[in-house]
Amino acid sequence: MNRTSRRLAVLGSALVGLLGPLLLQPAQAAAPSYVALGDSYASGTGTRSYIADGTSCQRSTQAYPSLIAAARGYALNFRACSGARITDVTATQLSALTTATGYVSISVGGNDAGFADVLTECALPGWASNCNGKIDGAQAFVNTSLPGQLATLYSSIRARAPYARVVVVGYPRIFMGEDCNAFTWFSPAEQSRLNQMADLINARTAAAASAAGFSFANPTTAFVGHAVCDNPEWINGLSSPISESYHPKATGHAGGYTPTVSPLLTGAAVAVTAQVVADSSASGAEQAALQSQYVDADRSIEPEVVVAPDLTTPEARRAARKAGIDLDRFLAQSQR
Repeated sequence: MNRTSRRLAVLGSALVGLLGPLLLQPAQAAAPSYVALGDSYASGTGTRSYIADGTSCQRSTQAYPSLIAAARGYALNFRACSGARITDVTATQLSALTTATGYVSISVGGNDAGFADVLTECALPGWASNCNGKIDGAQAFVNTSLPGQLATLYSSIRARAPYARVVVVGYPRIFMGEDCNAFTWFSPAEQSRLNQMADLINARTAAAASAAGFSFANPTTAFVGHAVCDNPEWINGLSSPISESYHPKATGHAGGYTPTVSPLLTGAAVAVTAQVVADSSASGAEQAALQSQYVDADRSIEPEVVVAPDLTTPEARRAARKAGIDLDRFLAQSQR
């Protein structure tokens, strides 16, 4: 062996000595990828605290996707956005899915059924609204059009994330039979029909999820005793700002959605401890930076907002006259 060969051999031995311990250590596994898709009930509208991501999506670190990701150490891509319909999910959210995606949650369909418009109509006094007609129209859509649209969406999710565990998430019943909010006039019968509409959306969504091989997380039971006007109330009634109205509060996400979704998504229930809340909150800046790449796409989504009843309009006055209502007296009594 010549001098050059001996030097190379010595150098090689030295490098092996330095690198050997590193090469023997197991590679650090990447955090499991979790993509949260859907509408305002997934983004966290109603929690009153939102990530500063430059959009009107109202994504919250107090929403169940962020809480679950923080508790399990998942790498979250929080694409859910207030106002999203099925077409919005397809156009602006599915691009986040890849063959490496391990977990997916999806909540959508309420905006497609026009639930905000239904609530807007039914919040008016009976003599000024066509609540039953609005509910009938929404139910017809849910029965005839929603299943096929969901089937197409779920097929696209599976194609983009073939190895992911997918959980479809439903909607809670909003009402408990009494209306304690000022300036809304939901009757007990209307509240019952609106709750039945939530059940119908869940039933059709669950069937579509099952056909796609996905799990369905039904929050109905978890929210019993916590509807609008219940004590404790986990869902906002008519609120200010108006966008918060009829959406789960932070307590609804922590106590209702998280324990309902997490066992199906992760295999075990997540307990929302103070540490989980803190870890989730700490992820806000990182999540805002991640969502910055989607800002232009997210701006195409129009929020679906309940409109507060206004009985001062010409239409309302005409309806009052037709029904034989002294509107000024009615308004005065309502303010007491």
